[in-house]
Amino acid sequence: MPADSSGTADAPVVRLIDVARVHGEGEHAVHALKQVSLDVAAGELVAVMGPSGSGKSTLLNVAGGLDRPTSGSVLVEGTALGDLTPKRLARLRRRSVGYVFQDLNLIPSLTVAENVALPRELDGAGAREARSEAVEVLGEVGLTQVADRFPDEISGGQQQRVAIARALIGDRRLLLADEPTGALDTPTGDGVLRLLRERCDTGIAVLLVTHEPRYAAYADRVVFLRDGGITDTAEAMVTAR
Repeated sequence: MPADSSGTADAPVVRLIDVARVHGEGEHAVHALKQVSLDVAAGELVAVMGPSGSGKSTLLNVAGGLDRPTSGSVLVEGTALGDLTPKRLARLRRRSVGYVFQDLNLIPSLTVAENVALPRELDGAGAREARSEAVEVLGEVGLTQVADRFPDEISGGQQQRVAIARALIGDRRLLLADEPTGALDTPTGDGVLRLLRERCDTGIAVLLVTHEPRYAAYADRVVFLRDGGITDTAEAMVTAR
């Protein structure tokens, strides 16, 4: 992989071109991102590191279409997100983009399987089909046995894997993970990163926000953010794999 952030040898799954995100106006304006350009190719895991407030979560939100840039362009599999209507953008997110939120966002009143199946049901799949797919992907993360439990009946590490399963269900091409190991112990965190790495190696593009060099070592490249801009990139050490 090349060390710069402008592209990879393969066609990128996600491409950010001179992206800026400004919150507020005038003297109260906060420049969360400043002319950020970044490509992530199929099968590539890119880790994003930087101090608190550097723009890491904003970068993920913009890359996944959860937030719109103030200027610049974001493309997912060649589709410019800025050209999409809200309805088409929501459909693209449901079908192509998986998001592991920092606070997981599991719905406590739904079972594990129902949480995982929800994106497919929202996309029009029947309940039986969606559950079958949910159970299959839960098997991939080793959680078939808890499919009918509720989130508060399983451990934090299991909840994290449920969130990952929900992000992976369907034909997702891009996985965005915001500090997915933040509340986990080291062995459980290692397991989560191995899972992300394995999924990435099947051809999914993964963009991972982390503050832990140990977990960044699972990546192909590390991008460093400070004050909303990319300050450096580096090839990751892959000994953790």
